[in-house]
Amino acid sequence: MDHKRQEKLRLLVSKLNKERKKQAKKIDILCNDLIAAQRYFIEKLKTISFTANFYEAIVGTTDLSSLFYTAGKLIKEEIPDANIAFFLRQQDNFELHLFESDHPITLEKQRPENCFTSEWVDNICKTNKICTLDDMFAMGLQGNLIGLNKISAVTIPLGQFGPSLGFILIYRSSQNKLTPDELNNISAVTRGLSRAIQARQVLLHSAD
Repeated sequence: MDHKRQEKLRLLVSKLNKERKKQAKKIDILCNDLIAAQRYFIEKLKTISFTANFYEAIVGTTDLSSLFYTAGKLIKEEIPDANIAFFLRQQDNFELHLFESDHPITLEKQRPENCFTSEWVDNICKTNKICTLDDMFAMGLQGNLIGLNKISAVTIPLGQFGPSLGFILIYRSSQNKLTPDELNNISAVTRGLSRAIQARQVLLHSAD
């Protein structure tokens, strides 16, 4: 009889241990989910804060030069050591507005923005999506490949639907690659920035 009781007790303890392990796994999964959700929430708050500050800053600009200077400064604060160039699509050409890092990247022969042609700018605008260096090479980017391989670069479209009115070129050393969070924050303000650019262009043309 004692032996049977001991066996039942052993089975009961074994069952309890299994249940504890299952509960522990469920708790671990729940904790990990909560941590992930908290991180996501914090990143969203950062994006909202950056977007609000960005829009507040560009509201006071009155022309394209001051708009691009302000936007470039804010983007650079968000993405340290980045070089920034704004490309605006024109009928047969494009406008280039630069905002450089305090520590510009020196390439052996040429800088990324110097590799762009009117046709290539037009093609990037038509894609209306974030393009990496690999995407750019696939579309026919020509230039000093050795130098370009030393940087992390993307283009972010200025527009939401259909061909964009231009794009932002952002790049820095490949030793400090651009991160998804950084690019998401910049993408969050491009719609408002695009509208601001269009408004300044209308004012410019009406003044002419």
